[in-house]
Amino acid sequence: MNSHKRIENLLKSLKNKEKAKILQSFFKTSKGEYGENDIFLGINVPTLRKIAKENSDLDLKTINKLLSSRYHEIRLFSLLLLVKRFEDEPDSRKDILNLYLKNTKYINNWDLVDISSYKIVGRYSFEKNDHTIIEKLSSSQNMWERRIAIISLLYFIKRFSINFPLKILKKVICGKEDLIKKATGWMLREIGKISQESIVEKFIIENYENLSPITINYATERFEISKRKKLLKGFKKREKIDRK
Repeated sequence: MNSHKRIENLLKSLKNKEKAKILQSFFKTSKGEYGENDIFLGINVPTLRKIAKENSDLDLKTINKLLSSRYHEIRLFSLLLLVKRFEDEPDSRKDILNLYLKNTKYINNWDLVDISSYKIVGRYSFEKNDHTIIEKLSSSQNMWERRIAIISLLYFIKRFSINFPLKILKKVICGKEDLIKKATGWMLREIGKISQESIVEKFIIENYENLSPITINYATERFEISKRKKLLKGFKKREKIDRK
């Protein structure tokens, strides 16, 4: 039996129907929701990490096949392997990045994006000083590719580089999807953690017309309550004016 089928059968054997049912609901897989038609096996992340560690020698061809699986956890498993390979094999990073970018249609839920994008796309872009990949993804019509671009900024932010992240965040703030609004607010909050809150506050004030309350809520989570209320109160005033 080849490696691809062996891993697939192993993970399928761990299926937990009750857990899968809960995950189907949590990750919004009903018709019209962002995770529509995604199928879960009901395997928890620590178990996937353990199996990934035990199978860290799988080649990229096998990982590529696993990444196109119809099962969410098998795709997550393959991404855990890619992240580990990217970290451990500097000479293979370009190949791993290309594999990742060719398969973005399978990186189609927020946990898949968040567990991998900044560690692969973000790290490569930062270390190579190449912003073109994130720029391109941030302009995509595909919501998951835009979220990949946004979460990739975390690698920059954690290294105290905020000018490029602020540029991309300004570009994506008109996104209509809640998962884009939340991701934008999350990155702004992270900028506030490593920099002065005044930078985040300035960004909010300058871009107020295009920001949603969800984004402001996430971005100001660590602000003093009075400052948060003031910013959100301003949003509510704007809503009243818009309704007139």
